[in-house]
Amino acid sequence: MLAALDTLGGLRISVFRDFPYLYDGAGQEGRAYESGYLMAYAQSPGAVIVGAFAGEEVQEQLVGAATAAPMADHAAEFAEPFRQRGMDIGRIFYFGESVLLPQWRGRGIGHAFFDRREAKARELGFAMASFCAVIRPSDHPARPADYSPLDSFWRARGYAPVDGLVGNFRWKDVGERAETDHPMQFWVKSLT
Repeated sequence: MLAALDTLGGLRISVFRDFPYLYDGAGQEGRAYESGYLMAYAQSPGAVIVGAFAGEEVQEQLVGAATAAPMADHAAEFAEPFRQRGMDIGRIFYFGESVLLPQWRGRGIGHAFFDRREAKARELGFAMASFCAVIRPSDHPARPADYSPLDSFWRARGYAPVDGLVGNFRWKDVGERAETDHPMQFWVKSLT
């Protein structure tokens, strides 16, 4: 897992640069953040990282990955909205991200990412799975004309956004000088 973290950090920077995240993780500062963020998964005994690889066995390339860990092992800002609602974070398995290079999308890999993380959550006895997604206005100037949100994919898998269950996370958008807050909608699914 430790050996894969740097490659996964680069993949996150690449995929999250696109709309809707517009994450500017370039440079040493971005790599340092990625290293620290991903280390939480390496240090969590319940964490799972699922990778998608392409190429020959010796020269495989990581083309996608998904992470998950017990919510209690994740950064406090992810758990805080749940705590404020009186929800037991010890029962929640948090899905950190699913990142996949564009040319590999539409092949069932996203479903495999969810299948494996949900299986790990059930194996560990968690009652709920959750993830969050950035909220951007529908008329955002950087939104591509052909952009299609993943809401229908998530709903088909049994996830639903919870009204008012929103966190705020800081990062620097592409083209901006400083970090700003970004609202993130939490989606949940019962695993029982």
